[in-house]
Parts: sequence; C-alpha cells; structure tokens
Amino acid sequence: MAIKQNIKKKVRELIELGNSQGYLIQDEVLDFFPDIEEDIPLLEYIVGELQEAGLEIIEPVDMDEHEVTTTRSGITFEQKISILKKIRSHISTDPVRAYLHEIGRIPLLNAEEEIILAKRIELGDIEAKDLLATANLRLVVSIAKKYAKRGLDLLDLIQEGNMGLMRAVEKFEYRRGFKFSTYATWWIRQAITRAIADHARTIRVPVHMIETINKYSKVQGQLAAKLGRRPKPEEIAKEMGMDVNKIHDIIRISQRPASLEAPIGEEQESKLGDIIP
Repeated sequence: MAIKQNIKKKVRELIELGNSQGYLIQDEVLDFFPDIEEDIPLLEYIVGELQEAGLEIIEPVDMDEHEVTTTRSGITFEQKISILKKIRSHISTDPVRAYLHEIGRIPLLNAEEEIILAKRIELGDIEAKDLLATANLRLVVSIAKKYAKRGLDLLDLIQEGNMGLMRAVEKFEYRRGFKFSTYATWWIRQAITRAIADHARTIRVPVHMIETINKYSKVQGQLAAKLGRRPKPEEIAKEMGMDVNKIHDIIRISQRPASLEAPIGEEQESKLGDIIP
C-alpha cells in the first residue's frame, strides 16, 4: 500500500518518542493514529516500522492475583498443549467458568511455540487454530475488563473480543516477525470497540469516537478524585488538551438515550416506545 508522507512523518515522531522512553504503549500509538483500528493494513505497516526500529508495543495487562500466582513456567510445549486441550474442552460446555474462573490455568506460549502452532495452521491444522486462540484467552479477558460498564456486559465483551482473537489467528503471518499477542491485541480491541459502538447505544457512535469517550471518562474520573468534586468541562478540556466545545460534543455523544424497549410501569408490561407517538 502507498503510504502518505504525513503518515511517515508521524511514524518517525512516534519512533522518537519510543526511543526516548525505551518502549511504547498502545494508547500512545492511538494518540498519534486515532483511527488505526479501522485500517489494519496501515496498522501492520506501523507495527512493522516500529519493530524494525527495535520498539515493542506494550499492552499493560491487569491480572487478578490468582491469575498471576497460577501462571505456569518451566513446563514443556507438549505439557502446555495438553493443558490447552483440556481447557478448550471446557469452553464449549461452560464458557463462564472457562473464561473467568479457569483463566489462570492457561499456560503462556513463547514466541517459538507460537511459530510452531502458526506453521501447523498454515498446513490446515484446525486444532492448532483452537490451541493458539485458547492460549490467548487471558489476553481477551484483560482487554475486555478495560471496557466494562460501557454499555455491554463483561461476558458480551469477552465474546466479541474472542471473535477478534479468532480473526487474528486467521490472519497471523509469523514470517513478518510480529509477536502474536501484540498483533492479536489490535484485533481484539477493534472487535470490542465496534461491538460497543454497534450495540451499546441506541444512536450510532463512530468507532473512533469510542476511544475518545473512553479517554474522556478516564480523565473525568481522575480529576474527580483529585478535586473531590465533579470536574467542569473547562477543566477536563485543559487536562485533555482539547477545545471545550469538543468536550461538550463528547459529553453529548456519550450520553446514552433511553431505549424504546425499556420496560415501564409497576408491572413492566409496557415499553417506553408504546407511549411515544
């Protein structure tokens, strides 16, 4: 694909930022390219450029204490595959238990082990696809938790994220040198943010606005804790480096209208839409 000069310039600036601190986190990439999750070829180009520069994109993972203490190390690839197969068998019958209660049992694969599975997938091995996906379910859960309470239940977010994970498995090209978890994270986030935009609001919100609304919510909470009161739009605008009119737009868009399907009345037998002409 042809890359515009302004994109190349922003990539160079991003590399300078990464070199200055020794790493990059995904939110910093999104600050430079807010719509990147809508353009996977561009995403792959940017990730490739960053990797050539020796920079890895880090996605901070928040894990519960039991998830950390049960992480396995020092076991063979064959043992990991055996564990993954057992966990995979539980998923079809008890997804809640598999995702939330057994997540700490999932062994982490190193880069070499991911390549082994990727080569099997290239040869048409369906089981290898399932195993690579299962090995990254913890990643789906950790990302989904960050989008909780934004219109969809956690399990719905996990299911959407898992669909993104499967797309990443399908499209993963190990020869390009990407670490699978880094590559998959973008597909998982894209699936989750699209689901929020598509299903969590009565009025359609563009996908790229979801990230902006998320950042607004984060800053609003931080300022509220710092000030001991609800921050004013002007204060939020200053903290985010935005025009106050833009903040008012974000507030307007982020307010979820009541669904016409919402039940009303003491017996909740009628719907709001029934009384609106």
